Amino acid sequence: MDLGLKDKTVLITGGSKGIGLACARAFLDEGARVVIVSRNRANLDKAAALLPAVKTVVADLTRAEEAKRMAKEAAALLGSIDVLVNSAGAAKRYPPDELNSDSWHAAMDAKYFTYMHAMDAVLPSMRERKRGSVVNIIGTGGKVATPIHIPGGAANSALMLATVGLAGVHGKYGVRINAINPGATITDRIREALELEAKAKGISADRVLEEGQARVPLGRYAAPEDIASVTLFLASDQASYVTGVILPMDGGANPVI
Repeated sequence: MDLGLKDKTVLITGGSKGIGLACARAFLDEGARVVIVSRNRANLDKAAALLPAVKTVVADLTRAEEAKRMAKEAAALLGSIDVLVNSAGAAKRYPPDELNSDSWHAAMDAKYFTYMHAMDAVLPSMRERKRGSVVNIIGTGGKVATPIHIPGGAANSALMLATVGLAGVHGKYGVRINAINPGATITDRIREALELEAKAKGISADRVLEEGQARVPLGRYAAPEDIASVTLFLASDQASYVTGVILPMDGGANPVI
């Protein structure tokens, strides 16, 4: 199947590791031109060593002006942006008794505003050219409340609504906006979550992982490459009539109709 991604310019926030890095590799394999973004230059350098064809931009997307600069630099490097994949930002997990106003603000800054700033920076150009695709990698924490991820889950919920709402606004301009809600995915972030849950339960992280995967109908947590494959499809011409979709990818752990 030809996904029609060859020579498309793809901007991936949070592209230096985890799901974002897997997406970068997958788009490159399809012949796309890829710019990855992170606030951490060292992480970008490590990613570029693995994927020499990528271009890199350092930006702190919690700041709107940084997002606008990012979009300009990415376009200067590889041309007008055809695809935006938002995978940057991860809200910290907190034990419930440590929640305070700072934790709620931090979660929104880390996840919600990073995505919104990136979209605000890229969508005007897509609208002007009457084409473009955005894929937001969000997370099931926005639909299933867990005690150690309430602020982050709230930010994810806000992103889901914004994704669907903006899809309705921008569809008439030829721009599609969709989202993926990964469940537990084997990245450095999930390993940190396993350690936190293990500490709370007084058991090993390996035991937490074993118990968690046993609750998934498919019997395992996702690999970053699983999420990347679906991201490719949603971004591609093969999904030209798909917009405003929030696609769960949790192995069937949280069935919805």
